[in-house]
Amino acid sequence: MSTTPSSPLHLAVALDGTGWHPASWREPSARPRDLFTAGYWADLVTEAERGLLDFVTIEDGLGPQSSHLLLPDERTDQVRGRLDAVLIASRVAPLTRHIGLVPTVVATHTEPFHISKAIATLDYVSTGRAGVRVKISARPDEAAHFGRRALPRIDGYESPAARELVSELFDEAADYVEVVRRLWDSWEDDAEIRDVATGRFVDRDKLHYIDFRGPHFSVKGPSITPRPPQGQPLVTALAHWTVPYRLVARQADVGYITPHDTDQARATVAEIRAEQEAAGRAAEPLHVFADLVVFLDDDPAEAAARRDRLDAAAGHPYTGDARIFTGSPDQLADLLEEFRDAGLTGFRLRPAVLGHDLPAITRGLVPELQRRGAFRRTYEADTLRGLLGLSRPANRYAATA
Repeated sequence: MSTTPSSPLHLAVALDGTGWHPASWREPSARPRDLFTAGYWADLVTEAERGLLDFVTIEDGLGPQSSHLLLPDERTDQVRGRLDAVLIASRVAPLTRHIGLVPTVVATHTEPFHISKAIATLDYVSTGRAGVRVKISARPDEAAHFGRRALPRIDGYESPAARELVSELFDEAADYVEVVRRLWDSWEDDAEIRDVATGRFVDRDKLHYIDFRGPHFSVKGPSITPRPPQGQPLVTALAHWTVPYRLVARQADVGYITPHDTDQARATVAEIRAEQEAAGRAAEPLHVFADLVVFLDDDPAEAAARRDRLDAAAGHPYTGDARIFTGSPDQLADLLEEFRDAGLTGFRLRPAVLGHDLPAITRGLVPELQRRGAFRRTYEADTLRGLLGLSRPANRYAATA
């Protein structure tokens, strides 16, 4: 799937705690006392919907947040603790009408049968607006929560042993998604008869064993949840290098990448498209979004001063995997249009402080993009797949039955 200068951009927002800056909870707009309430998350998602965004992602994990990627830390001056992302999405879904809801799940230690059922349920609760962000975990402390296997401690991804471990975890994640997708298809769309006169509720011939066997999973199926309203809810993943690019190319509808300039964006998109072709999916639509952390103020100097204040509170400059943008909505609109020319179809923005930067996106950036003809002025589809221009897939088992 490619984009042209006249194609509207797709926008998503990544929700994490009080924001992506580790000192965000100290800001007056942050609402840290409300962080573990349903109302807090409902307010964030309804604000995102007010801005006509395609979807929100909700971060999650299997261990406390950490300033170290692969190890826990002992810090007490940053947000620690989470609510379950899938349950947040299910709670918020009835309060919204259009925006997509994409919670994060960790494929490494959870069962694909349970997640397929949870996301299918979310698709019903939201009437066709569910998705999932699949991630892996290489943290030994998270493996210890389950006790089914031990993971070695690694300090980074550069050593051959670390690369081998991470490659295995991503291969497992690809099988995980395949199982989930097959389970979503294990009920045909008209499997439920609900005929009181004959006493038949289900046509058993339209429920299918998936009989998946692989190195990581052996799952017979079928699901216990009927096929979701979208057929296949949206599957998304974050990718930083070749191995996760392959997961995106093999199994995702949307991949998030973290380029720091247009040349890197163009090269990454080209690599993902090549992997997509190698996976036999060249004809299937696949969105590639760029992730950006944003500090947004009408006055760029105010955005820079706010970032400096947060860095001082944290005790060090904020860095991360994604490019950090500091400036005004019109400057960010310029950057998004520049990146779009590199082959990106959308962006997932990470607000540095949710209470400040999310409204700056919905009430500042969105109107600027609309003024340029680069973003929608109303929701024009009833499902998340529809918002992204993705058709409802045929059921793989019905086609071969």
